Amino acid sequence: MDLSSELIHALLPIYLVTTMGMSVAAPGWLEGAAEATAMIVKIFSGPVSDWLGKRKPLLVLGYGLAALSKPLFPLASTPATVASARLIDRVGKGIRGAPRDALIADIAPPEIQGACFGLRQSMDTVGAFAGPLAAIILMFWFSDHIRTVLWFAVVPAVIAVALILSGVKEPANASVSRRFRSPLHWRDLREFSRHYWFVVAIGAAFTLTRFSEAFLVLRARQTGMNIAWIPGVMVVMNLTYSVSAYPAGALSDWLDRRILLACGLVLLIAADLVLGASASVITVLPGVALWGLHMGFTQGILAAMVAETAPQTLRGSAFGVFNLASGVCMLLASVVAGWLWDRHGASTMFFAGAALALIPLAMCRFAPRIAKRSR
Repeated sequence: MDLSSELIHALLPIYLVTTMGMSVAAPGWLEGAAEATAMIVKIFSGPVSDWLGKRKPLLVLGYGLAALSKPLFPLASTPATVASARLIDRVGKGIRGAPRDALIADIAPPEIQGACFGLRQSMDTVGAFAGPLAAIILMFWFSDHIRTVLWFAVVPAVIAVALILSGVKEPANASVSRRFRSPLHWRDLREFSRHYWFVVAIGAAFTLTRFSEAFLVLRARQTGMNIAWIPGVMVVMNLTYSVSAYPAGALSDWLDRRILLACGLVLLIAADLVLGASASVITVLPGVALWGLHMGFTQGILAAMVAETAPQTLRGSAFGVFNLASGVCMLLASVVAGWLWDRHGASTMFFAGAALALIPLAMCRFAPRIAKRSR
């Protein structure tokens, strides 16, 4: 599904600005709303999966909605249709996200939980690497005809749903709650530890500092990159993301996860500084590579920290709450980033992101340390 989604995502900012005639700020609004929608929906799907005692039905629904949205992109004649398709795709992501992470936590041996989440993140990103690479090849093959290229995203989406239906098995002894617990209810929120809430706070602060990857694509285009090579930005980012996610996750099973999370934030600051100072394609790509490395060093580790600090019977709810906080912050970050770009330029936007990243970096110093389980 990532191959399908990222094939579209790699071309979407250019599609909106050049084909649909929207402003540069529009992709920021759309991507912020789309990613926020996905994360906010997770707050409902997580508790539902706890209550049902099954994760797979929600995976099928989530991946199915994402697959159904794919034909809408090439068929779109107005920006509203593109926006609707993107939001449907992200609703699907939101429905499947928390149950999928909870299922991994149910299955993963505790002593290698970081490695398991790192592997999942890495495998996700292999698809995200292949999608933009396919977009580059298809753009050259079809002479930059974006609509034709977008049709190719339908095929892997359908295959993904078929694989979910035929290949995913749930553990027979999964620990679940048979009572529906809305994470918005204060009595249920009290069941989460202070360690868990600190992880939520770090995740929210971190998300406020990083905006949509659509701005990386627009930055590359601004420096003169040929439109056919634009998906290469996502190829570079996802390559470094994929290569680093599993080693970082595995390493976090041995080392203090706070240290590796702090390393990821330092990489984000470096990426922002390089992208803010970039004036050519040659300097943009190293910044994009650093951006991918920061994702590899943070996303799987944050997921492992949530699983580690959450009650076993409320893992779906825990991931839902975490993603609600992150979703609100993602929306704010992308909207503000689009406004900064329009009013003060791309460099100011990236430099502001670097400055804000110092906040979650400082928080890592005070985060609670969770004792490692023996191997």
